[in-house]
Amino acid sequence: MTKFDEATQAIRVDETTYDVCLDPGYSIGGPLNGGYLMAVILRAVVDASPHEHPVTTSAQFLRAPQPGPGRVRLEQIKTGRTATMTRATLIQGDKPFIETLVTTATLADVAPEWTDGPSAAMPPIEDCVKLPDPKPESNMTFNAQIDMAFDPPTIGWLAGDPSGRPEGRAYFRMAEPQDPDPYILALAVDALPPVVFSAGARGWAPTVDLTWHLRALPAPGWLTLLGSGRMISDGWFDEEVEVWDSAGRLVAQSRQLARVGRG
Repeated sequence: MTKFDEATQAIRVDETTYDVCLDPGYSIGGPLNGGYLMAVILRAVVDASPHEHPVTTSAQFLRAPQPGPGRVRLEQIKTGRTATMTRATLIQGDKPFIETLVTTATLADVAPEWTDGPSAAMPPIEDCVKLPDPKPESNMTFNAQIDMAFDPPTIGWLAGDPSGRPEGRAYFRMAEPQDPDPYILALAVDALPPVVFSAGARGWAPTVDLTWHLRALPAPGWLTLLGSGRMISDGWFDEEVEVWDSAGRLVAQSRQLARVGRG
């Protein structure tokens, strides 16, 4: 079992309740990364489902949970031969922190009948760059769990030279060697710095709603994350992410609505 597997494990209490322990190693400067939190919830949902894979997840982030004990409460809405729909709530104390609707199914490892290409081209990985290590006082422990190499124009904001467009592109894998799976994809769709950074915004950009789809089971190796936004308005922005695997297949898609950071 890897450190990520341990950090996302869900222990069955009964058929509708799972105990979890949220790991402080996935902090993004205080709050825990939203993709990590979805992965924790999905462990419980899949364990309770007759189907193996979380093909679509819609999450509403009500408030930011803290590292430590929590529970995932499940309500199975409908189950059938090909899919099961479940409502899952992450709870700490008596308060709900994340509400999700998850559809599970069992995907076959088949070639797509048709697929469009990536929305943007990436340079070779040797031409990409890594973010500098965060300062210890920043509490950015998430960076130590992952390995990312960025398309240089999309992190120009670090040097005060944002591209002017909401965008982010990077190669992604876990810092501890581990083949990607659906839970790592849940992490990957929320792993890029907020795309509004490239448009000149800074500060924590809290996600309000995030929906993502598992499109195929990923091949071993690096994942490619392509992030973009369509509109920034009145303190809100959207972010879309495509995830491509090392075999050149689209394996995940996401879209989120978030608040523009203050600061």
